[in-house]
Amino acid sequence: MEDFWLYLKLGFDHVLDWNAYDHVLFLTALVASYTFQQSRKVIWLVTLFTIGHVLSLALSAYDIFRVDTSIIEFLIPVSIIFTAVYNIFTAGKSKGSSKINLLYFVTFFFGLVHGFGFSTYFNMLAKSADNIFLMLAEFALGIELAQILVVFAVLLLSFLVQNLFRFSKRDWVLVISSIVLGMTIPILSENWIF
Repeated sequence: MEDFWLYLKLGFDHVLDWNAYDHVLFLTALVASYTFQQSRKVIWLVTLFTIGHVLSLALSAYDIFRVDTSIIEFLIPVSIIFTAVYNIFTAGKSKGSSKINLLYFVTFFFGLVHGFGFSTYFNMLAKSADNIFLMLAEFALGIELAQILVVFAVLLLSFLVQNLFRFSKRDWVLVISSIVLGMTIPILSENWIF
């Protein structure tokens, strides 16, 4: 039971680590255009991100597939920038089912990318684990709980800004996505590979 709490806390802290806030930026951009009424779609997006994240950790931990760290460290801010720019260009426009399907696929893919970014550290821990699969499940639960907390905070902030300060949904999406974009550009320049 002690290992359960250890790996759950590790997953939880991984998302909420202020020294590596890329998860929070990605999740903020991902859910900026949603409301509490659309929480089912948001939970699906977050869960797909977690599945991608854990799948890449499993591929790495079982030594099936590994990716060069410098490429991953470059792709992480690219994924955040892509999501923020997508929001900026689609703010105020209705999302058709093809756009939603693309967003699901992209979210899963970015989950894979973010997972490979943590795989080196995770693999060091996995060497001492009795059961890697169980460790992954406990870690994934921690990630999912932390992501739901972040999503709730973003949706609550969105609700307050739009209802108390009378921001339109379009303006909220433009502002929050621009802030995320501005915070991510320095991360991209630090990890530039070209």
